[in-house]
Amino acid sequence: MTETVAADAAGIARAVAFLAQGHVVALPTETVYGLAGDATDPAAVAAIYAAKGRPGFNPLIVHVADLAAAEQLVEVDDIARALADRFWPGPLTLVLPARPGNGIAPDVTADLATLAVRVPAHPVMRAVLTAFGRPLAAPSANASGTISPTTAAHVAASLGGRIPLIVDGGATPGGLESAIVRVDSDRVSLLRPGGIDAALLGITAAAGPGIVAPGQLASHYAPTQPLRLDATCAEAGEFLIGFGPVAGDLNLSELGDLDEAAAALFAALHAAQASGAKRIAVAPIPETGVGAAINDRLRRAAAPRP
Repeated sequence: MTETVAADAAGIARAVAFLAQGHVVALPTETVYGLAGDATDPAAVAAIYAAKGRPGFNPLIVHVADLAAAEQLVEVDDIARALADRFWPGPLTLVLPARPGNGIAPDVTADLATLAVRVPAHPVMRAVLTAFGRPLAAPSANASGTISPTTAAHVAASLGGRIPLIVDGGATPGGLESAIVRVDSDRVSLLRPGGIDAALLGITAAAGPGIVAPGQLASHYAPTQPLRLDATCAEAGEFLIGFGPVAGDLNLSELGDLDEAAAALFAALHAAQASGAKRIAVAPIPETGVGAAINDRLRRAAAPRP
């Protein structure tokens, strides 16, 4: 049985109480809904993996209230601090060397020497972090590999019956997961594009091989139907998600605004999945600014399923 509560003072207090008891809860962030659990509690972390059906080699992002809290968990050098000062709170995750004895449950890092940390901006997530007083591991609140959730209804459709509580804070404003950046000495590499233009992040190196952060699986964010990209018109049996002049069955942004498209992307994929169409097609999206992150999600959603 999954309970959904409003994101008011009572709902936040209920979420904190559930977390203190070792349960996991779904919470809104400025990116997508996250499935939060006490990052210092191995049983709570295991419950996150179990609810999502997430492979154990795929690490989790830890959410904290501020930079000072992050510095208790990871080594923050001058480059990382400059990024944090500019983009936190906000949709940026930093992958940094983990401090020995930081108290984070081992499964959070998937046996890596680094830890992914973020300071979220959403008032509900921030209120829960402040009241709970401990870091929260919080991947997206959906079954592993499926479309990310941007509403409480999306969470319920994916994880209903698997988790005890969803805090309904309305639709998430950003619509795409955070950008993930690894800082290693003077090397800054982009591991996952997100809601920040990569040109602003000072990237100096290419991402290396291997899974060192969430969102790097080749097949991810996927609807149940096959997905065709760069479509200018619908073929028989397709639901077309349009953009700009390509109208489609629904349009991510009639004005061709990439920020509007990013916020609408996952909701559009959920609508297309629920349409009953045999296949889904998506109009071309420019590979500029946040368009790179949109296309990253679409390419992974269209990739062959494992």
